[in-house]
Amino acid sequence: MKFDFRPIGLKDREAFRRYLDACPQVTSDYSFINLWSWAEVYGLEWAWADVLVWIRQQRPSLKYWAPIGPWSAVSWAAQFALFETAPLEFVRVPDVLADIWQNALGDRVTVTADRDQWDYVYAAADLIDLKGNRFHKKKNLVSQFEKNYAYRYELMSTALADKALALQDDWCAWRQCASDVHLADENRVIWKVLSNWEFLPGVTGGCLLVDDLVAAYTVGEIIAGDTLVIHFEKGCPDYKGVYQAMNRMFVAHQAPGPVWVNREQDLGDPGLRQAKMSYHPKRLLEKFKVTTR
Repeated sequence: MKFDFRPIGLKDREAFRRYLDACPQVTSDYSFINLWSWAEVYGLEWAWADVLVWIRQQRPSLKYWAPIGPWSAVSWAAQFALFETAPLEFVRVPDVLADIWQNALGDRVTVTADRDQWDYVYAAADLIDLKGNRFHKKKNLVSQFEKNYAYRYELMSTALADKALALQDDWCAWRQCASDVHLADENRVIWKVLSNWEFLPGVTGGCLLVDDLVAAYTVGEIIAGDTLVIHFEKGCPDYKGVYQAMNRMFVAHQAPGPVWVNREQDLGDPGLRQAKMSYHPKRLLEKFKVTTR
């Protein structure tokens, strides 16, 4: 059997959601917005076969991601026999599926931890309340922001998305995105999402405005029913405490409120890892690289 891989399109969003809902574990990589928005950067495509959606990336090299669907109801030996080439290299494989594959296939798979891709998951109540000494510095910065600036919080809208893109342009100038391939790629993705806001009913967002300008914005999405995944969060460094305030207010204004907040992975960046750990995650969602024989 040859899988029919095709581009990831908006028209398949609701159909994909049904497969995702049947998945025993959902990490941030497999939200529809993530797959659709990063498709051009990674050359992502998907193939719909029986009870699974198979995902592959073609850039910078050919790799597969975890298939989406009811993992426990699948004969994995039969599924891998459908591929015409071997070995197969999988990335971003959640730990639950990695265990299933090891139990089902034994030494036919090699599993290696990929710490740079692990998701950081926080209790939503912790990010809202900022209680205790461990959050003292964060709470103090939020208080300074609220005291020093005449701000207002608004839910993201098509009109505000345009203002958020103005901040994004400034942010990229500050961070010199043009000279950093990773930031340049992220900028393309953010433009894709915010420019198509009216066509993305499953995405949510928020803005902090000061003097009618967007001082910070966040884009997120609900996955696995009770988890808010944060896709993008940008702020203007001229406003002290703006990131801490944006983080808290975005989660606090979600309705109904999520139980968990997934702030995605750190990609091995030391500064990003330190920042994510400073919010004291409740758990890390482990992911693995898997090679089949």
